[in-house]
Amino acid sequence: MKPQFFIAILFGAALYWMYLLYAPFLLVIMIASLLAISTSNIQDYFEKVFRYKLLAAFISSLLLAILFFAPLGYFLGNLTLALNSLEPEFFHNSIAYVEKFIATPPEYLVVFKPYISEALKGVDINSLTSNAIFITGKIGSFSAGFLKNAFLVIIFYFFAQYNGAAIVAFLKRVVQVSVQETTLMTQELSSVMSVVFYSIIINAMIQGALFGIMISFMGYNGLLFGIMYGFASLIPVVGGVLMWLPFSIYEASTGNTSSALFISIYSIVLISIIADTFLKPLVIKEINKKLLKDDDTKMNELVIFFAIIAGLTTFGFWGMILGPAITAFFLTILKLFEARTKECETRT
Repeated sequence: MKPQFFIAILFGAALYWMYLLYAPFLLVIMIASLLAISTSNIQDYFEKVFRYKLLAAFISSLLLAILFFAPLGYFLGNLTLALNSLEPEFFHNSIAYVEKFIATPPEYLVVFKPYISEALKGVDINSLTSNAIFITGKIGSFSAGFLKNAFLVIIFYFFAQYNGAAIVAFLKRVVQVSVQETTLMTQELSSVMSVVFYSIIINAMIQGALFGIMISFMGYNGLLFGIMYGFASLIPVVGGVLMWLPFSIYEASTGNTSSALFISIYSIVLISIIADTFLKPLVIKEINKKLLKDDDTKMNELVIFFAIIAGLTTFGFWGMILGPAITAFFLTILKLFEARTKECETRT
């Protein structure tokens, strides 16, 4: 047996056992690596300021935990406590009110009664109640699991920031691709992921702040529900509805019809239409312009926008990171094929 074949077999076996060993952490490691790529410019800035890579990586990790995972932990913790304190009667009373509201809607909603009745035909109210109680328990266990994964993301993110340059340099030496091509791949992925990360954070903050300010004036916890709306806004199409619709129903159930209408109109017009539909692509475009000076590394803001939506739809919460990363990687490979084709044409 030739030595190279023996080494290839050993490498395949080692790769297989490495996969078995780290399979439970692959998604966490991938997310942490992509977040490290997204914020590599922050790491470079901290290294210049503090002149110590370890300290810079620690501060970057702490900043990510505070800005990204601390609000999420606050939201999930409060949500779990609130759901665990709910009694079964709450669900029965809420469903009874919804049934009564549908049966005898206000005059300005009578025109929609046939459509609502048709949409809800065949829905078993009793099963909805039992499922709602079951889901509240599932949310608690999901929250604990998510917070554990978030902690692991921070840990792997720290190591990725601290050892990232060395790992990239090692991969450039190992992979059988030219230095120019590997540099292009890393620059493309880093550029796109930076735009995605900052645009997600800014858009979630804008929409969360708009909803939190409005709801705080109505006597609710503006910080909690603003954070909840910010993360809910990441869900395509129905994200915002999951937040403002329950408030509207609750306000209407207490007789505050004007408040219910205000919440609905404010959320639909100002947040869903203006902030989400029109402002989000503009934010992505502006960040794209500020971060990426080279036109060759820029990705169209609409491509990034739809990559985020596709990622969320396919992979769930972490899809907002995976979707643009997969799209950027695919487009980069196409650019490499284009460059090699041009090179072959010039030779001939």
